[in-house]
Amino acid sequence: MRLAPLERKSGEDGILYPYVRAEFDRPSGLVHITVRGPADAGDDGWPLALTRQLDDLILRLRANEPELGIWAVRTEGDPELVLAQERRLSGSREDWLSNGVLHYYKRTLKRLDVTGRSLVALIEPGSCFAGMLLELALACDVRYMLDGPPVDDPDSEERARLVLIEANFGVFPMGNGLSRLGSRFYGRDDRLDRLRRETGRPLTAAEARELGLVTDAPDDIDWADEVRLLLENRAALSPDALTGMEANHRFVGPETMETKIFGRLSAWQNWIFVRPNAAGPEGALRRYGTGRRAVYDRKRV
Repeated sequence: MRLAPLERKSGEDGILYPYVRAEFDRPSGLVHITVRGPADAGDDGWPLALTRQLDDLILRLRANEPELGIWAVRTEGDPELVLAQERRLSGSREDWLSNGVLHYYKRTLKRLDVTGRSLVALIEPGSCFAGMLLELALACDVRYMLDGPPVDDPDSEERARLVLIEANFGVFPMGNGLSRLGSRFYGRDDRLDRLRRETGRPLTAAEARELGLVTDAPDDIDWADEVRLLLENRAALSPDALTGMEANHRFVGPETMETKIFGRLSAWQNWIFVRPNAAGPEGALRRYGTGRRAVYDRKRV
């Protein structure tokens, strides 16, 4: 199969692909990443094209933008079209191409898991966090879901929804061998059993919060302030401390070679205690108890 060069437009303010866009907010150390669902039911090339573009973006941001330490992830599109693509892929896993795309997407999600950035999912009306795209939200450290109409259209009847499917329970495992749901609810099989009973049904913000799928579900009145505070709080902390904390939260349960290397060694021993943010003359350890704030190097590893 011949893969054409990616359609990519890069600039100082962001990177644009047909299905993915990244908008840089450099003063805030923030990247707004938006993933688009398929355009229509006949958009058969969407899964592979999306995966290639997302993979390329992750690597470019990791290598070229170390000071953009917070990635805010959104989706836009029709959840039903996403699920139709998912059913098509999963239903023909004997086919080499379908199987290859699923594994490629799995590997791309694992790139997110081992990325030293704060990952935040913002789930709003018009989003399509369903099935394989729900994995993007589950890969994030924090998930906020708007419980109400769009902020810019308070009279709208549109609401945010999440849709679980069976693939979310193991088709895209993490480095610890568990699904992202299995990691989030590690040791609580009763919660996983309950979630399995909710597959295929659009879940409201209140239901998603009750099930533990989202961190919080502010209403439309508080949404902008809650999101702002969330992003500002992450930006105020030591980038290295965040790398270690987030790695610990992402990788729970069984220890594997991958988690030992990426979740422990790389995130902790190599990048926290010996870095200037901790041990340097203006670092947190040196200034602890002095009443002076530490001065952090914002580059993420």
